[in-house]
Amino acid sequence: MDFASLGSTGIRVNKNGFGALPIQRISEGDAVYLLKKAYDNGITFYDTARFYTDSEKKIGLALSGVRERIFIATKTMPGSVSEFWEQLETSLGLLKTDYVDVYQFHNPSFCPKPGDGSGLYGAMLEAKAQGKVRHIGITNHRLGVALEAARSGLYEIIQFPVSYLASADELDLVRVCNEHEIGVLGMKSLAGGLITNSAAAYAFMMQYDNLLPIWGIQSERELDEFISYQTAPPVLGDELRHVIERDASELSGDFCRGCGYCMPCPAGIDISIAARMSLLIRRAPKSMWLSSHLREGMTRIDSCTNCGHCRVHCPYGLDAIKLMQAGWREYKEYL
Repeated sequence: MDFASLGSTGIRVNKNGFGALPIQRISEGDAVYLLKKAYDNGITFYDTARFYTDSEKKIGLALSGVRERIFIATKTMPGSVSEFWEQLETSLGLLKTDYVDVYQFHNPSFCPKPGDGSGLYGAMLEAKAQGKVRHIGITNHRLGVALEAARSGLYEIIQFPVSYLASADELDLVRVCNEHEIGVLGMKSLAGGLITNSAAAYAFMMQYDNLLPIWGIQSERELDEFISYQTAPPVLGDELRHVIERDASELSGDFCRGCGYCMPCPAGIDISIAARMSLLIRRAPKSMWLSSHLREGMTRIDSCTNCGHCRVHCPYGLDAIKLMQAGWREYKEYL
């Protein structure tokens, strides 16, 4: 079994981090079953957020009985110090715990620091002094903010999109974090669904000792796949290297990671699907994307008012409108 050592935190867990964003989409009973099965099969790191609707509640229901044997990371997106404390207390209550192992600022547009005028980092330090937070983290989709956090000496954990489709500059963040004894949580390790070979993704992640991939899991089939890699880890040999090289060639350039920060769309377009459609429809059985529901959703692209909301809010600086229009043209070829 392969392990990740998260910098100076002392957290050492197997290379399967349970990403709990997708369990919002399934029933409470199904989520509790998945979470308990994950724990029973050696998965001990669970990542959630205050704004993942009922995700924290489901973790609390499933795992409060084994709290001292697991690690929980959650996130806060406060606009003020009072909101910071309100969100922390809400998270603790839903998780049925009196502390979180890693408390992360959730994709802020800046790197919170002492003296920046927001008071947020000071609140984080106070929460740690009170024992409600054990390690301070930050998540981001902006490389500049993530690098600033890594070099600041203020953060023990940084969560950032890491996959084999990442650029050289993005992957260099992992090296910088390692030099500063910072653990990395790799989000979007399947590039928002564009990577369909989980064995290749897993093998790629094994190269980085300080990196823990956070796999978004919402089905037993997905869970079983990652559990199987704990006893029979994929090897990054010629076959999987060829998969990675082929995918990197096919998916090179600008692509939507499906982070959702461009939403909601004033025209009701599901931008995270529409902007990736030209890639998705070529990488999975077409029947998955040609349902009446998705067809109706894609037709909404014709209602785009070019308001620019998605461009302004994309942390990657993508022209989402251009990507959606390209996806719509290719989608219509299959209708």
